[in-house]
Formats: sequence, C-alpha cells, structure tokens
Amino acid sequence: MNLNVLRVAVTRPLEQSARLAAAIDAGGGESFVFPLIEIGPPPDPAALDALIDRLDAFDWAIFSSPTAVDRAIECIRARRPLPAGWSIAAIGEGTQRALARHGFDHVLAPTERFDSEALLALPALADLQGRQAVIFRGQEGRELMAEGLRARGATVEYAECYSRHAPSADAAALVDRVRGGQLDALVVTSSEAVHNLCEMLSRAGSRPSALAGCTLFVPHPRIAAAARSAGFGPVVESAGGDSGVLEALAAFAARRASAAGTGALHAAGAGTSHAVGAGTSHAAGARGEAR
Repeated sequence: MNLNVLRVAVTRPLEQSARLAAAIDAGGGESFVFPLIEIGPPPDPAALDALIDRLDAFDWAIFSSPTAVDRAIECIRARRPLPAGWSIAAIGEGTQRALARHGFDHVLAPTERFDSEALLALPALADLQGRQAVIFRGQEGRELMAEGLRARGATVEYAECYSRHAPSADAAALVDRVRGGQLDALVVTSSEAVHNLCEMLSRAGSRPSALAGCTLFVPHPRIAAAARSAGFGPVVESAGGDSGVLEALAAFAARRASAAGTGALHAAGAGTSHAVGAGTSHAAGARGEAR
C-alpha cells in the first residue's frame, strides 16, 4: 500500500484512532487525529451495575463497538467474574479484535459488511425463540439489532456502558488545514460523527462547504447519505473496517498521483512545443534578416 504522502484526518474517538492512524503512517500517508466523538462514563451507572449482577441469565451477549467491549469488560470485572457459557456476537471486525484482546476467540461476526443488518443475516441468529440477549452499547443508538433479535423470538435488554458527545475542540483547526492545502482526506465512521462535525463547524462559524477541498471517506451507505445530506462533498464510500478504508485511501492516492503525473507530462509537452515554436520563429526571422 502506498498512500503517497496523503494527509488524512482520523475522526474516531481517541481510544479507537491509534490503529488506523498508525496504518496510514506506515503506508506512506500522514495521519491527523481529530476525534468527532468523545467517550464518557455510563449514563446510568446504577442500572448498569444491576444488569451486570444478573448477566448469567443471558444466552447471547452482543457488542456494538470496540469501545463497548472495553468499557463493558472493565465494568463487569469491577463487580464479578465474566459469565461462562455466553454465545458472543460482534457487529464489526474492530469489535471482534477487541473481544479477542480480552480472550474471547469464538465470536460470531459478519465477514463482509460490518453492520447490524449483516450480523442479523447470519444463520446462527435465525431462531432465538426463548433466548435472552444483552446488547452492550453506548448511550442510545440504532434499534435495528434489538428489533431483529426480538422478531426472532429473543428477549433483549441493553447494557449502556458509556456515553457519547461532541468534543469541545475547535473545528477551525480542521478548516484551516483544508484551506491551507494541508489535508486531503477525512475518515468519518458514523452518522453521529457527521452530525457532530456539523455542530462543531457551526460553533466555529463555518459550514460543511468549508471542507470542500477535502474528500470524506465513509464505510457505509447510511453514513454517506448523512454526509451528503448535510452538505459535505466529495464523499467516497469505502468497504467496511480498517482494511476497506485503507484500500479506498490507497486507490484515491494512486489516482491523484496519476493525475499529477499526467498534468506534469502535459506541462512538459507544452513547454517543449513552446520552445520549438519559439526557436523556429527565431531562426526563420534570422534567415529573413540574412536575406
């Protein structure tokens, strides 16, 4: 992978940015971490503790994000041993990696699209009659997973183990980089991050159009639709996960390098034509004078 010194802003929460940022740097790009979501404590710690105390009642544990994994495991271990006998599912490859770090090797997860729809399509979740499932997630979020599990016969509860909010950072720093030609790409990995970016730009007295010199890379059609609807563009939809984002960035960098090379050749050709023409005119003029 060659990112050709592509300058990329990684906007995941700070806790989730390091892996992608390091991969961008290792691939020849330049990463700039600018979180669009800030992670906070559980919205209702007492309710979370009460649910943790009866985790043995659940058959399925479903984790919505790497942060959900890390925060949930931390909260559980602070009160009790991890339950045995769970069937565990993860929505994305980053979430699956986070579970592996905590010792969970047998995890149900989609292998192509990384979203609730893809997880619900897996045969293992086709019939959940009489089963109990807990979804570890942040405050609020999409209801699709819970609705899909209930439609298959499961009883579902949420364990909201962290909160999310827009950072207080000044988006003017982002706008200044774009206007100064110091930022080529912005990786945005959730619709909530799109919303927060709009809010942060507004606080800075700016609009999505201020980032028009920078291409947004998003890993899902839903996020792409949210970004375009908010007024961002151009928007490139990549495959899911870090690998999908990196492939899209590399393809973009290659196109830019090719276009720059073509432009340089055209410029060189124009310069050669000009020199030849000037030389010919000058010689002809000289011959005319000689006659």
